[in-house]
Amino acid sequence: MPLRVCSFSFSRPSSPSSTVISIDSDTKMRPILMKGHERPLTFLRYNRDGDLLFSCAKDHTPTLWYADNGERLGTYRGHNGAVWCCDVSRDSSRLITGSADQTAKLWDVQSGQELFTFKFGSPTRSVDFAVGDHLAVITTDPFMERTSAIHVKRIAEDPQDQVADSVLVLQSPEGRKRINRAVWGPLNQTIVSGGEDAVIRIWDSETGKLLKESDGEVGHKKPITSLCKAADDSHFITGSLDKTAKLWDMRTLTLIKTYSTVVPVNAVTMSPLLNHVVLGGGQDASAVTTTDHRAGKFEAKFYDKILQEEIGGVKGHFGPINALAFNPDGRSFSSGGEDGYVRLHHLDSDYFNIKI
Repeated sequence: MPLRVCSFSFSRPSSPSSTVISIDSDTKMRPILMKGHERPLTFLRYNRDGDLLFSCAKDHTPTLWYADNGERLGTYRGHNGAVWCCDVSRDSSRLITGSADQTAKLWDVQSGQELFTFKFGSPTRSVDFAVGDHLAVITTDPFMERTSAIHVKRIAEDPQDQVADSVLVLQSPEGRKRINRAVWGPLNQTIVSGGEDAVIRIWDSETGKLLKESDGEVGHKKPITSLCKAADDSHFITGSLDKTAKLWDMRTLTLIKTYSTVVPVNAVTMSPLLNHVVLGGGQDASAVTTTDHRAGKFEAKFYDKILQEEIGGVKGHFGPINALAFNPDGRSFSSGGEDGYVRLHHLDSDYFNIKI
């Protein structure tokens, strides 16, 4: 499949502060435009080695790409609805996907074969493998008389031994509000969730007991759209429609930093190499057609994690950014937009020499 390549610059922030930023705005990095989806992107995930990139979209078909050159390796066919989320096992052998067709599916990464289907009575929103890949946490949406819930499933080593039963089911206190993301905490001892009620919750993964809730005073004021853990599980970042992203301590749920922007935040990620966080978003999809890409603020914004200062932006998408992921090596990142494109950005030397 031919790949379109176009150039862009790492631009200065639109509202310069007193901080001196040494970014050469004439430097051109060349993103790779990957067109494999017919509908808006919903999620991106690199494998642990950083050589494979998995993309999910509303077109029912999760897709696998080479993370280096953007070559499409294959697709995973079997879902009958939008695919909202995916995760890949530590050894890159298994893929789990969650879909609006009320199922979560396990796949063999290499062959594309469907190994098992977990069936629910409502759409599946979020999936996440535990450390060791023997457990997975899956969230389901409120639907008809069902309330939103978090399910813990045991993942068998041999697909023949896989069963559908849940080890644990957690019912959200705000049952009619969607849980948009749930991930495992340190050492699989806890589960961290966030969603439409704007509250972050930490649950005991053994007993199902609710351990902590975020403080309404310092927490998000509108639905939480995204959640991304640090590589060492010590902290995590959340993005919200309230036009902020917040950095939290994973164990104590203490608010560490807040990053403010001018558009709703749909996606967040953190550099594993530098103290940078990246926010992506844009105005609501329903209003996108009325403006061009400049007015819509469809760019990935880089912030200094410590100083909370905006240090640059990467333009390119012709619609809101719905998904962001940093390569585990910290030298490239990818973004997925409402425009159906995945943009793969290999960061050049100027990015690594940014001085604040």
